[in-house]
Amino acid sequence: PHPGFLKKLREVTREHGMRLVYHHHMGTVIQNEAEIDQLMARTQVMQLLLDTGHLAFAGVDPLRILQRYHDRVGHVHLKDVRASVVQDVRLSCASFATAVRNGVFTVPGDGSIDYAPIFATLRDMHYDGWLVVEAEQAPAKAHPLPYATMGFRTLSRLAKESGFQVVA
Repeated sequence: PHPGFLKKLREVTREHGMRLVYHHHMGTVIQNEAEIDQLMARTQVMQLLLDTGHLAFAGVDPLRILQRYHDRVGHVHLKDVRASVVQDVRLSCASFATAVRNGVFTVPGDGSIDYAPIFATLRDMHYDGWLVVEAEQAPAKAHPLPYATMGFRTLSRLAKESGFQVVA
C-alpha cells in the first residue's frame, strides 16, 4: 500500500483507540524474515503482530524477530510447531493447508519453541498487550479442551516465572 494510505489508516485507527498492526502469516505475501524486514522498513507507521508459530514454521527464530522489532510489537500470538511435521512438509513441498491438516501447529508446551527467552524479552521490553494462545489444529486429531488447557498452563507458568501478572 501507498505510505500516505497507511498514515491515514493509522490516524483513523488511533481516533478509535486502536493500533495499526500487521499479522505476518504463512500462505500470504509476508511470511519470512526478509519479507517482515522489508515490511517494517517501508511502513514506519505500522506495528507488528508477532506470531511465534508462523515464524517458526517459516524457519525464523521468533526471539530474533521480537528482539529486532521490540519497540514495534503491538500484539503477540503464541502458537507452537511440531518440528517433525515442519520437516515432513519441507521435504514433501506440501501446501500450507496440508501442513495445517497434518498438525504442524500446536499449543505451547506441545511443540518445539522455547518460550522462556521470549517471555523474558517481553518482560524486559515492558510489553503490556495481549498474549493470544493459538493452535490451529483439527479437532478430530487434537481435542480442543486438553490442548487449550495445556497451552494455558504452560504459558501461565512461563508468565509467572517471568514476573507477569496472569489474569484468567
